[in-house]
Amino acid sequence: MIRARIGHFLRQLTLTQRFMLAALFILFAGMLAVGAWVGQQIEDGVVHRTSATTALYVDSIIAPDLQELVGGANLTPEHQADLNRLLSETAFGQRIAAFKVWTKDGRIVYSPDPVLIGKVYPVEGGLARSFQGEVAAEISNLSAEENERERAIHGRLLEMYSPVRRGGTDEVIAAAEFYYTVDDLEGEIGAAQQSSWMVVGLVALIMYMLLYGFIRQASNTISRQQTALQAQVQRLTTLLAQNEELHWRVQRAAARTTALNERFLRRVSAELHDGPAQDLGLALLRLDHVQGQLGAPVVTPANGAAGPADDFEVIGGSLRRAMQEVRAISSGLGLPAMDAWTLEDIVSRVVRTHERRTGTQVSVELDCAAELASLPVKITLYRLVQEALTNAYRHAGGQGQRVVVRCDGYELDVAVLDQGPGFNGAHALDSEEHLGLIGMRERVESLGGQFQVESAPGRGTTVRAHLALAAKGSDER
Repeated sequence: MIRARIGHFLRQLTLTQRFMLAALFILFAGMLAVGAWVGQQIEDGVVHRTSATTALYVDSIIAPDLQELVGGANLTPEHQADLNRLLSETAFGQRIAAFKVWTKDGRIVYSPDPVLIGKVYPVEGGLARSFQGEVAAEISNLSAEENERERAIHGRLLEMYSPVRRGGTDEVIAAAEFYYTVDDLEGEIGAAQQSSWMVVGLVALIMYMLLYGFIRQASNTISRQQTALQAQVQRLTTLLAQNEELHWRVQRAAARTTALNERFLRRVSAELHDGPAQDLGLALLRLDHVQGQLGAPVVTPANGAAGPADDFEVIGGSLRRAMQEVRAISSGLGLPAMDAWTLEDIVSRVVRTHERRTGTQVSVELDCAAELASLPVKITLYRLVQEALTNAYRHAGGQGQRVVVRCDGYELDVAVLDQGPGFNGAHALDSEEHLGLIGMRERVESLGGQFQVESAPGRGTTVRAHLALAAKGSDER
C-alpha cells in the first residue's frame, strides 16, 4: 500500500520535480557522508595530536624513571614514588584518569591501583603496537578485563599506549598506558564537527540552489521547445491528413477517369461500328449491284487507259480495306462490360483474342481471388496485358510469350514476359518513342500502383505491375 502511494505520488510529479527530488536526496546523502567523514577526520586529528603530546611527555619525563625495566626487573619504591608525584602534583598528571606501565610479557609493573601491579594480561591491540614502537590511541569503551576499575567510574576514556625506549636507543623496554577523560576532548571535537557540518550543509544548499536554477531554466526552455514542437507536429499532422485526402481524391479521380475513358471508347467503338462501318458496307453492296447491272467487263481502250471495270475493282478494294480497318479500330477501342468478370475471365479473354488475332501461343499462370478487384483495376489489367502482348508480338515475334498473375492478400502482381531480342530498358520510360510503355505506366500509377520494365539486348523483356486489388478512392467494385 505504501509503495503504491509513493508510486502514485511520483507519477503526479513533473519531470523537473522528480529530478529536483532525486537531486535533493542525493545531495543530502552526500552531505551526510562527507560530514561523517570530516567529523571522523577531526576526531582522529584531535586524538593524534593528544597522543603525540603524550608520547613527547613520556620520552622526556617518564622514560628516565623506567630505565631499570631493562631486562624485565620491577620498579624500585623510589621510582614508584617519583611516578606517584608526577601524577599527583603536575598539571599533566591531573588530567590523567588512569596510568599503567607494562612490560613486554603483559605484566603491569606500575599502577596507582596497587591491586593491578604484578597482574599479567594478554598483549594485544594498542598494547602490542606500542611494543613495536608505535603510539596507539583511541576513544575506548573500557571493555577490556584490566579496565574494570575505570569502567566503574567512567563511561568512555581516551586510551593511549606510548612505547618506553631504552636511553639512547630505539629498543622498547616497556609501554606506558594513559587514560584521559574525554569531556573536554569531546567538546573540542564536537565544536569542530559542528563547524564542519555547517560548512558542508551550506555548500550543499548552495549547490542545490544553483542546480535548481539551472534545471528550472532548462525546464522552461524544454517546455517552450515542446510547445513549439507540438504545434509543428499538429500542423504537420494536419498537412499530412490534407495531403492524404488530396492523394485519395486524385486516385479516386484517376480511377473514375479510367472507367469514364473506357465508357467513352466503348461509345466511340459502337458509333464507328454503327456509323461509318455500316455506310461502307452499304456502299460495297451498292457497288456490287451496279457492277452486276453493267454485265460483262468493259474492254480496255487501245491507248491502255483503265476502263470502268478496273475502276470498280480499285474502288471495291479500297472500301473493303477501309471497312476492315474501321472494324478493327472499333473492336480495339471498345471493351466488353466486365463488371461481373473475374480476373481469370479477363486474362483468358485477352489471351484468346491475342492468340486468335496473331496465331501465336501464350502461356498463362494465374493464382488469384479475382472477386476482390475493383472495376478500374480490372480495366487496367485488361489494357496492360493487351498492350504488353501486342508489343511482344510486334517486337519479339511472339517468342516465349507468358502472362503471370498472382494475388497476395489484397495486392495484385502482373508480369508479361517474352523471349525476344530485348532492348535497353533503363531509359525506356523516359523516351517518347515508347508510348505504349508510357501509357501502361500512367494507367498503373494513376491507381497508386508500381510499374517496371526489365529488358536488355538478347535477354527478352518483362513488364511488371503491382496494384491494390481495390484501388484507393474507388467506389466501384
